[in-house]
Amino acid sequence: MWDIYINAVKSTFASRGRTFLSLFSIAVGVCAVILTINISSIGRNMISGEINSLGIRGLAVSAENTGAELTVRELNRIKTYPYVDSAVPLMIDTSNAYMRNVKYEVCLWGMDSEADKIISLGIKDGRFFSQGDISSCAKVCIIDEKFAASHYVDKGKSITIKNGNVTDKYRVIGIVKTGSGLLQNVMGGIIPDFIYLPYSTMQKNMGSENFTKILVSTDDNYDISLCEKKLINSMEKNSGKKQGYIINNLSAQKESLDYILSLVTIILAAVGSVSLLVAGINTMNIMLVSVKEKTKEIGIKKSLGASRGVIVSEFLIVSAVISLIGSIAGVALGEAFTFAGTMIFGLTAEYNIAIMLLIVGFTVFSGTVFGIYPAVKASRLEPAEAFRYY
Repeated sequence: MWDIYINAVKSTFASRGRTFLSLFSIAVGVCAVILTINISSIGRNMISGEINSLGIRGLAVSAENTGAELTVRELNRIKTYPYVDSAVPLMIDTSNAYMRNVKYEVCLWGMDSEADKIISLGIKDGRFFSQGDISSCAKVCIIDEKFAASHYVDKGKSITIKNGNVTDKYRVIGIVKTGSGLLQNVMGGIIPDFIYLPYSTMQKNMGSENFTKILVSTDDNYDISLCEKKLINSMEKNSGKKQGYIINNLSAQKESLDYILSLVTIILAAVGSVSLLVAGINTMNIMLVSVKEKTKEIGIKKSLGASRGVIVSEFLIVSAVISLIGSIAGVALGEAFTFAGTMIFGLTAEYNIAIMLLIVGFTVFSGTVFGIYPAVKASRLEPAEAFRYY
């Protein structure tokens, strides 16, 4: 019995040109799907990694324009709540820095000495702010790696920075990786370079005791959504300001973005799978041509007692084998292109064996489905009709 199927496969591959075109179309289709999924996955990981590199997690508290305030009093009160792991003030201002009489747009971040508990700054060189810097409103700053490299600024040098109505020189005490990755590289001048100052220095320069935000990291033993509700209720109760504060759940926003990116990946993969449909149709056409060429051979087999089931299974096996070989070649080709691209551009790709097997399985299944019509057509040939055809 198996000799029949083996001979059928051999005879199919004897027509090398036609079989190669079928294999090539399937391989190209599978390769397109693999590349689409891999590129989407790489992009999603890059964006997610950039968000993680900014390090902000937990809750961000902001004051509405209703007389509500964010001062040291509110900060110290937040720190006493049992579900709060840590809380730090944050000042934000878009301003200018001057290097060699050239003005650059920068984003100033005012932080305290414990900010790295919530914001993963990643000190590359130098140090972070000390409590002495905060207490003395020191004229020191930390710059991101991209700014340091593009303007040839090292630790110990000074930068002229305008903050509020005060323009002064600040000594660079550290260089961090935060803010130097994908967002700046992709957005270019839209997102300015990041410079970090002691929050007390920014408050003094801007003549305000209020913070722009208070970042809160919640205890892992508490549900973050429940902490969000408790925190805003407590702040409104203590301040007497209804709807005076806004709390952004940064973790929830990241999860929403991850969901959107995953959905985009699925949509792109679905669009890419159209090429598999085209490959399946091409396989069906080739199998129909094969039926026509093997009309006499089918007639001989049926006259020798071959059943319709044997004829159908013979053509389905051929269709499945072609789909299997083509899909394996397409997966190998797609992963090879992915590997080459990651090596050239210095990216990192994840190789998901389960997805590869799923694509191969789907391709074999669809190729077999498209081979049903030619197989059934071949099985319906009567021996007399087959011989009369020739």
